[in-house]
Amino acid sequence: MQPDFKGQVVCVTGSARRVGRAIMLAFAERGAHVVIHHGNSDADAASAAEEARAAGVEALVLKADLADPAAIEQLFKDIQAHYDRLDVLVNSAANFKRNQLLDISLEEWHSVIDTNLRAPFLATQHAARLMITGGRGGVILNISDNSGLHGWAERGHHSIAKAGILMLTRVSAKALAEHQIRVNCVVPGPVLVPAGASPAVLDSLADMLPLKRIGTPEHIAQAMVFLASNDFATGSVLSIDGGEGLVGTET
Repeated sequence: MQPDFKGQVVCVTGSARRVGRAIMLAFAERGAHVVIHHGNSDADAASAAEEARAAGVEALVLKADLADPAAIEQLFKDIQAHYDRLDVLVNSAANFKRNQLLDISLEEWHSVIDTNLRAPFLATQHAARLMITGGRGGVILNISDNSGLHGWAERGHHSIAKAGILMLTRVSAKALAEHQIRVNCVVPGPVLVPAGASPAVLDSLADMLPLKRIGTPEHIAQAMVFLASNDFATGSVLSIDGGEGLVGTET
């Protein structure tokens, strides 16, 4: 029997496209009303909302620059004004920049850290306050990756941010448990085909993994649904990576 989120409200940041969209749709298909957040993807957000509504649920589209703390605060004010509740937050929005350690400018550092670590931290605070006010508890789900566990030399700022997400998950799980707010994290491997990648590149990516194949966004969505529905899971870090973490490969 698949988990039922009927009547619950789920916010997924960065859910107009890619992995975030797959996560959002997985909850919509299980009865949750969804908040589709995006930064600058109006057309994708509109089509994502249509797809969610086709599942028979409400879909609220909200645009916010997660590099702006005031915009994050307003995002949750808008959720409260529309739904007056929040049951699940998925911190999915991220950037994925590559650069050598000595070439990272202060501006690029802030861009990566602000989006990949500060924004989930602030969103966790706002979501938790809304959940506490509602008195029903809730779930906060984060996304790290293997760079946060192994450290990738060409993505140093990204690695540092994603390591921070792992600790944010554990600290938040401890701090919010008394309010019956559970906090968990998924560590994905390669689940998106790089735009314009040749078959040779895809074969090379797959060959780095013990399972010898690339995953899909739906694999991550399934993990999110599981962690949101299992009410004894908190502080958990679940790898859905095709074995990437076993070899520590930088992809």
